[in-house]
Amino acid sequence: MLPLILAAKVNVMVMLCLVIAVIAPLSSLASPTTPSADLQSDVLVISPQPFENSTEPELLDNPREDESDSPAHPIKYTGAQLWRISYDDQVRKNAVADLQHQFNVAMWNLNGTSVDMFLKKPVLTDARKLLENAKVPFDVIIDDLQQAIDTENPPPEVIEQLQNRKVRNVSFWRRSNAVPVANHRSLSYRRLRGAFLGYNSLDPPMELWPDAKWGHRMTWSAYHRLSDIHSYLEYLANTYPELCSVQSIGTSIEGRPLLVLRISNGRPSNKAIWMDGGIHAREWISPATVTYIIDQLVENRDEQPKYVQDIDWYILPVANPDGYEYTHMVDRLWRKNRRTSTHGKCHGVDLNRNFGYHWGEQGASRQPCAETFAGASAFSEPETAAQKKFFELSGANFQGFLSFHSYGQYILYPWGYDRVVPPDYKDLEALGREAAVLMKQTGGATYSVGPSGSLLYPASGGSDDWGKGSLGIKYCYTIELRDSGRSGFILPANQIVVTSREAQVFTYKVAEAITHLK
Repeated sequence: MLPLILAAKVNVMVMLCLVIAVIAPLSSLASPTTPSADLQSDVLVISPQPFENSTEPELLDNPREDESDSPAHPIKYTGAQLWRISYDDQVRKNAVADLQHQFNVAMWNLNGTSVDMFLKKPVLTDARKLLENAKVPFDVIIDDLQQAIDTENPPPEVIEQLQNRKVRNVSFWRRSNAVPVANHRSLSYRRLRGAFLGYNSLDPPMELWPDAKWGHRMTWSAYHRLSDIHSYLEYLANTYPELCSVQSIGTSIEGRPLLVLRISNGRPSNKAIWMDGGIHAREWISPATVTYIIDQLVENRDEQPKYVQDIDWYILPVANPDGYEYTHMVDRLWRKNRRTSTHGKCHGVDLNRNFGYHWGEQGASRQPCAETFAGASAFSEPETAAQKKFFELSGANFQGFLSFHSYGQYILYPWGYDRVVPPDYKDLEALGREAAVLMKQTGGATYSVGPSGSLLYPASGGSDDWGKGSLGIKYCYTIELRDSGRSGFILPANQIVVTSREAQVFTYKVAEAITHLK
């Protein structure tokens, strides 16, 4: 019996070793980045009471492959629809899960009572039957996605006309030493404009410089391509060199620069705010809003409060440049970056699941085809790794971290990785609620406020969690911009300005709070 027992023990030990050998690499892959020791106490504090609208979706997204790799053949969504489906009891949740499994539909947005689902034309009839048989009510929010896409921006000839108001071939004055005024880094925009209009004297004397180009192509009456946005940043740096500078903090997976604009009056005691937009490619309102705020901070600087002028602003308008360009050229509804996959045509990583704080946990997928694919490891993508390196090297006193997304009209703060909150959640909640009141007064939209993991659903690996948990930045928020679902990701360009003004109010409220920090 003893040899048999020993043999059995050996077999058990061998099996245990094999299990450990298999599990260990997987567990290390799933382990989040550990925050620094001084932040350990800030990691897990359970909310004293559950927040409203905290229902977790049973399936975050379904696999999605590229349908076109050619700009010559952009994807059309003719007849596709967006449905808002009731999601407030278990029967309805089960029906939505069946809908996802059977018809490969995509979830666009979720709250505690309903879910927005995107359905392509071929599945509409059968999907409707499924919900009707289950007695689940739903509304068709967008009847034809392609029609919404086609009318989202003004017609090309109107856009060109608007852009030409900003860029003109004009005769400029130049200094007598033959340095063109338009390129002279010591002159401000207002002085240049004054010289051009003839009501501002400059010394040394000026003489005419024919056929110079002046201005930029940004309008905030239309959604712009990446080249327009980057050119605008360079224009600001050239026109306001005493205030603005542009830095490439890295390059995307396809080699496009990640341009950060720094706006600073040079005061050594300034606190700093980070802002980014466009981390999810299809959320066009995000870069539009961020560049609008830039325009207010720079070209209308004299009208801004002193506490806004005494902040060092670091702004990345397009955090996912490859994906953003892809949405303009090929697939308007693309979300991720453009990393090439070895798994067929399932390209891309969700950059807002790729940050290294609680990476790879709830709400993040390991499947490359999933819209929430978190990547091979934390900071595996050059776009997120560039942000990480930037903060590691920066000497700025960051007290604000603002990431703009769409849609749903939410002011979200950490934590996102679970239904828990940081110790100072009352400060974050109070500021968010004060800002939401001001935003409604400004533009009329109602914004909900709360921790993202509770107000929406857990989603790990987000940038705001990383800003709070790893960097220790006080005021970290994700702002889900307009609208509440009527247009979804295809927000008409005529809503850019009102959306941006609401976001500006929120941004300034954060700046005001930061000035009172000791």
